[in-house]
Amino acid sequence: MVFEKETLYKIKHRASDLFDRTLDTNVNLAVTGLSRSGKTAFITSLVNQLLNAGYSADLPFFEVTKDDQLVGVKRVPQKNLHIPRFNYEGAINAFSNEPIDWPEPTKGISQIRLALKYKPESSLIKLAKDHVTLTIDITDYPGEWLLDLPLLGMTFEEWSEFSAELFENSIRTEYSQSFDEKLKQLDPLSPVNEDELAEIANEYTELLHIFKNELGLSVIQPGRFVLPGELSGAPVLQFFPYLNINELDKNKYQNAGDDTVIGMLKARFNEYKQRIVKKFYKEHFVNFDRQIILADCLTPLSHGEESFKELKTAIDMIMESFNYGQSSLLKRMFSPCIDKLMFAATKADHVTPEQHKPLVSLLNQLVYSKMQALNFEHVEMKSIALSSVKVTDLGQSTHNGNTIPVIQGLRAQDKKLVTMFPGSVPAKFPDADFWQSNQFKFTNFDPKHKLTDGESLPHLRMDQVLQFLLGDKIR
Repeated sequence: MVFEKETLYKIKHRASDLFDRTLDTNVNLAVTGLSRSGKTAFITSLVNQLLNAGYSADLPFFEVTKDDQLVGVKRVPQKNLHIPRFNYEGAINAFSNEPIDWPEPTKGISQIRLALKYKPESSLIKLAKDHVTLTIDITDYPGEWLLDLPLLGMTFEEWSEFSAELFENSIRTEYSQSFDEKLKQLDPLSPVNEDELAEIANEYTELLHIFKNELGLSVIQPGRFVLPGELSGAPVLQFFPYLNINELDKNKYQNAGDDTVIGMLKARFNEYKQRIVKKFYKEHFVNFDRQIILADCLTPLSHGEESFKELKTAIDMIMESFNYGQSSLLKRMFSPCIDKLMFAATKADHVTPEQHKPLVSLLNQLVYSKMQALNFEHVEMKSIALSSVKVTDLGQSTHNGNTIPVIQGLRAQDKKLVTMFPGSVPAKFPDADFWQSNQFKFTNFDPKHKLTDGESLPHLRMDQVLQFLLGDKIR
């Protein structure tokens, strides 16, 4: 009986989704962001701007409000009842309570659905309806899990070789000597000791935390190791790349049983891919229509050249996992794909306004090769510098007799109000002189203005985001 109920629910869910796609009154939005890109804050602001559209929200470029088409926006129950709701209230409370703070980062899957009711401009639609409702589905998931998706196309050998190349990076090498030494002492073809395997896996996990939090590196695999959720302590998370895999005899490797060290590492890697990553991908990454990729380009500029290069690598890897192409009625119904893609350089309020143009130019260089490929697929793209929640104020200062633009904000590290010019953002990939002279110093800022009832979150260019991603659906 339980099976029958679940089957009926899935059939009903798919039929409803098919109907929405036929009328083109539903948008599945992929908000894709690596760790530290501000994805939770972005979704909170996106929802906040829509709920307050036509009232307190400042959205001059969102045409449905400018043209007085908007009737209203509200939250509605989501279709996927097995997925937790995105904690919008908790996120808003973070900006409304004392002390003011950023929302808690995502630790698991959640969803939110909005209904946007508007007066249609199309004469054909007007004949049938006075009002039309566009439903907007947003799925939130930890940025750390994104980089697991490319593992679906890798064997354990390929992943180990890829990881070995990463560990040759001078920054990683400095911190991984103990891990390297344990791998050298490990006989990969010997009978496995699960306690020993768990111990080395824990050390590998600690390394990933250091790479992510202290060194600002972006390629962190597997992502569930640093944010395991309900899988904490499970054997499926107790494996690691065997960095010396090229030294192994190919035949002995292929014939190694699951009771050997290398055999169990390979078996757990494959189990991780099939049971966790593939399931995650199938449930959440195959029905998107629109996508925005959030990238924090500023923090890597402070961390150094290798951190910046890894940001590009990570973006390339993530984009391989999505389905892009020109949309049509048949594709919407049976094989949905992303037909509009926005690249967003976040935290634009952490630099002065004249730096926004070079910031967008730098982002375009990061994604240039992917943009070239997607142009061929007729995917409409746009790049932008934005701030989901603006937390700094603009001003001017005098330096050596010259007037310079500055920003003022509450510095995150010590909660002090500071006024500063963080530096110039390069418009293209930084050269050796940039890294040697340490020309850019990124500073994180915390929100300082308490949000009051009926007030919208301050932002930079969220109205342009809404218009690009949703504007053509409102007609």
